[in-house]
Amino acid sequence: MKALLILYFTRFFKWDDNLSTAIYHTFVALCYLTPILGALIADSWLGKFSTIVSLSIVYTIGQAVTAVSSIHDLSDFDHDGTPNNLPLHVALCMIGLGLIALGTGGIKPCVSAFGGDQFEEGQEKQRNRFFSIFYLAINAGSLLSTIITPILRVQECGIHSKQACYPLAFGVPAALMAVALIVFIAGSSMYTKYQPQGNIMGEVAKCIGFAIKNRFRHRSKEFPKREHWLDWAQEKYDERLISQIKMVTKVMFLYIPLPMFWALFDQQGSRWTLQATTMNGKIGLLDIQPDQMQTVNAILIVVMVPIVDAVVYPLIAKCGFNFTPLKKMTVGMFLASMSFVVAAFVQLEIDKTLPVFPEGNQVQIKVLNIGSNNMTIYFPGETVHVGQISATNEFRTFDLDKLTSINISSPGSPVTPVTPDFQQGHRHTLLVWGPNDYRVIKDGLNQKPEKGQNGIRFVNAFGGSFNVTVDGVLYEDVTSYNASKYQFFSYGTKNITLSSLEIPGGCNNSFKSFDFGFGSAYTYVITRSGRCPKLDAFEDIAPNTVNMALQIPQYFLMTCGEVVFSVTGLEFSYSQAPSNMKSVLQAGWLLTVAVGNIIVLIVAGAGQIKEQWAEYILFASLLLVVCVIFAIMARLYTYINPAEIEAQFDQDEKKKKPESIYAEIDSASQTLQTKM
Repeated sequence: MKALLILYFTRFFKWDDNLSTAIYHTFVALCYLTPILGALIADSWLGKFSTIVSLSIVYTIGQAVTAVSSIHDLSDFDHDGTPNNLPLHVALCMIGLGLIALGTGGIKPCVSAFGGDQFEEGQEKQRNRFFSIFYLAINAGSLLSTIITPILRVQECGIHSKQACYPLAFGVPAALMAVALIVFIAGSSMYTKYQPQGNIMGEVAKCIGFAIKNRFRHRSKEFPKREHWLDWAQEKYDERLISQIKMVTKVMFLYIPLPMFWALFDQQGSRWTLQATTMNGKIGLLDIQPDQMQTVNAILIVVMVPIVDAVVYPLIAKCGFNFTPLKKMTVGMFLASMSFVVAAFVQLEIDKTLPVFPEGNQVQIKVLNIGSNNMTIYFPGETVHVGQISATNEFRTFDLDKLTSINISSPGSPVTPVTPDFQQGHRHTLLVWGPNDYRVIKDGLNQKPEKGQNGIRFVNAFGGSFNVTVDGVLYEDVTSYNASKYQFFSYGTKNITLSSLEIPGGCNNSFKSFDFGFGSAYTYVITRSGRCPKLDAFEDIAPNTVNMALQIPQYFLMTCGEVVFSVTGLEFSYSQAPSNMKSVLQAGWLLTVAVGNIIVLIVAGAGQIKEQWAEYILFASLLLVVCVIFAIMARLYTYINPAEIEAQFDQDEKKKKPESIYAEIDSASQTLQTKM
């Protein structure tokens, strides 16, 4: 459902890019903060299986509530296609997303750990293979969703007015989640289930607190130092628990630099999707939606995981290189950093194609001749000739203070001055249709149409008044020699219907537009062909020309980084965790994702970097620095086998038991002799 969430915010709620990005990453961060709660419930109370089942129900309900929030007819009381009570939809959406975040918190740390529990000691190779297949399965689902949900979204549905079908796009994942839960429960009898071992996190917190307090009490030099700061808990807590906490804190310390990777990774669903909206989605015979570009990541994951697992790693091993898990993760961070460098270069190419809009005291003017005379327009220092039913090729930029006079004329007619009616910082169209006839129109477009949509407006040069319908969207009362406002449409051909009392009987009033691309704007002029109306199109903003295929290299680098970083991180977190804290350490791993999304909020929100390419370079540089720090930390890390350490404690306890029994017998016999 994340595949369409950012577009749902911007198109249904009409939020701007920055607010949408902030809410998106807040939601993602929440999804990766709640696993701490899920891990506590699993390891201390319900166990992994019951936690997955119970919180999956919460997840499904949340998905259903989110689907309901997107039904525009819910509050569209006047049936105009716009919700009358948008705060109601926002509130329902936030409740739904909150339930999803809570539900996914119970699933994320438990599913991977529960899968790892199905393997016994000595099955490390099979367990590693499981984590790869597990990650492959997740991304196979992601691949299907990023293809199918945008297709569902662009379907039109509604009771009173037809709009993008967000209820279907959110509702189908809710139904599939319910089916998945039933399938999971059906296999209950086949699973190995470990019972929770009490409030382990409470014990951990108390032990750490006691160690810190005890160390503070004995801070003077007269007390000998201990090997580890947690050893100061030995007076109250047993060696096994202290050793287990040492394992966890050692790995948690290693996690500190990791959020920076996720700060970049999760921008695929926000900044990279928004980047795609400024690009051309025609790739060969395919028309790609901006939110469908994320399928590249899922496709590459499905392809790369088996290749890396079965080919790349064995080849590296044969070359004699010890490619440890932490080395793999370091390489993954480097590749992710390079993906953002590539994204910056793509952004620079996009910026070259973007039109120049007026700034400050500037105005831009385009002349559109909708009359039957050739017209001459006299700008300060420039004369422009415009033929019948034609326009200047581009907008001309002027400083408003220096735009002292504009005059128009046609052959054999006197010069007519244009009364200045220009607003600084805006584009304007100067409509002319006779030596003394003109109108200044403020275009209202100061940027490329958002989300890759296309702006369409109509100018009536036919006479009378027209109602125009474009694919069900109405332009009402376009008066003679005047222009409508722009309305926005997705790519593809559009059906245009003209309605007016001025159209003689027997004339065609239905037309088909040309095939719109992405991010363009056009003016359609309604003119005469004999007695009947016809349409002439003029380009105001050129469509996007940089192809979305240019994003593939950055997705490839990010995916390669993800394969060697994320899959390895899951297995590393499980393998280095003590038996009673598997879910907790998985939650710690997921917590790094939450912190990564918070970093995005801080950098993107507080930084206020105007140039998008510069923001990409900033993130790449930050991750590169973090990558070097992590490489140093990884070199100093010593791998452990928690199972062996715990087995040693078990043996020690068995040895102590006979001694304690003999001691009790000896004590009892001494007591008996005393009584006698």
